[in-house]
Amino acid sequence: MICQECNERPATFHFTKVINGEKTEVHICEHCAKENSDLFMFNTNTGFSLNNLLTGLLNMDHGIAKSEEQNVFKTEELPQCDRCKMTFHQFKKVGRFGCSNCYSTFKHYITPILKRVHGGNTHHTGKIPKRIGGDLHVRKEIEELKSQIHTYIVQEEFEQAAEARDQIRLLEKKLSSSNEEGS
Repeated sequence: MICQECNERPATFHFTKVINGEKTEVHICEHCAKENSDLFMFNTNTGFSLNNLLTGLLNMDHGIAKSEEQNVFKTEELPQCDRCKMTFHQFKKVGRFGCSNCYSTFKHYITPILKRVHGGNTHHTGKIPKRIGGDLHVRKEIEELKSQIHTYIVQEEFEQAAEARDQIRLLEKKLSSSNEEGS
């Protein structure tokens, strides 16, 4: 594919933008991407990397940065990791943590970002292979149904809550019968 800007070099960067359901694709070469770095949010000094992506996501939340700039006499500083001494400001620049302790140190600041990136999920539930999951799939489905029951009760949709309860009872019977057969 040829670059859409210069029509000379092969396109190495492919951008897809979707606005209000309308999809627009742009295919450009590395040279044109560097020339138009502001247009394509491309840093000319370094190539695009996962760290740049994470740093960009962190900088989407300008609330912390703006409040720091506006309040010069601010005495409270952002937290610093006890183990590696990394500050949140350094993390925003680098795009990755210095150690495993940083996750708990900066949890308050990264939770909203993780929710935005992962569609509202903040806990890793993992995946279970279908052929060896066995009872784990049934147990996971029971947990999901219990969560749905809670949602239905809050929304006062008691009929759906009763249906979910009945499904849980069926799954628990299935689970107990498979445990008895396996013993």
